[in-house]
Amino acid sequence: MMKIQITTSSYDLNNFIDSELLNSAKIEIALNPFKRRLTESQVSDLLQDDVIGMIAGLEPLTESVLRDAPKLKLIVRCGAGLDSVDLVAARKLGIDVVNTPNAPSRAVAELTIGHMINILRHISATDRSLREGSWTPTMGTLLGTKKVGLIGLGRIGKMVSDLLLAFGASVQAFDPNVTSPNSLVTLCDLETLLSTSDIISLHVPYSAETHHLLNAKTLCLMKSESVIVNVSRGGLIDEDALLHSLTSNLIAGAALDCFENEPYTGPLRLLSNVCTTSHMGSYARETRDQMEIEASTALVAGLKKHGFIPHP
Repeated sequence: MMKIQITTSSYDLNNFIDSELLNSAKIEIALNPFKRRLTESQVSDLLQDDVIGMIAGLEPLTESVLRDAPKLKLIVRCGAGLDSVDLVAARKLGIDVVNTPNAPSRAVAELTIGHMINILRHISATDRSLREGSWTPTMGTLLGTKKVGLIGLGRIGKMVSDLLLAFGASVQAFDPNVTSPNSLVTLCDLETLLSTSDIISLHVPYSAETHHLLNAKTLCLMKSESVIVNVSRGGLIDEDALLHSLTSNLIAGAALDCFENEPYTGPLRLLSNVCTTSHMGSYARETRDQMEIEASTALVAGLKKHGFIPHP
């Protein structure tokens, strides 16, 4: 029997659009049995046999994994990023790859703003202090008084800029692909952004070109009172260089939702001037529902294209 494998850690089948079409075409839907992010070997095991399509999370879809899935014709990423998929190998093997770029934007943008406010007002740090028995009100600063530098002005970056402007913040951005932003957003080069921003927020895809975009050299350009927010991809930052900058007081703090290796167990999580979350940018119920609906819609369309489901 042909099979659709859903490998995201969770998926509500109530959001699977047109599931009756799969039933009539005798296509089975299988969920992730581990209910967490899969390792390379685990996803490889699940994709063997009769899997013709999949709805994927952030598990590594390497060339080796794809070669072990002889009948796979379609990958739908439940999310925006495609850095977990070997796109060159997929193209070579005739596997279509699509994503759901629209649904996550609002949730990621809101978490970004939440991280900014948290680090400026010391919310999580004061929470930890109070739990340890210390009543220490901490003086913070207002988001609306800050100059925020956005690296990347795509869907999420634009939404973050709109929210920042509503707070009264000054916004500048570096994005070589954007020439006409909101009139209230100033475009600048990366060096200017790093050296003049109070908050630097990352909103670019991860690739070979953006690997360790923030490194020992670029971090040294930042002001000592500035902070970094990363709700994009962990590989954008050299974590060793960031650790040095934070422990040497070269920058004031960081708020991180993603890391190079996840689940993250490294030293950044132990620093008092760092706020960490567990890669949960899209984890808002409304957003997850929309992502799953968009993913299943794209999957059914792809199955029709490949002739697995007859057109009405």
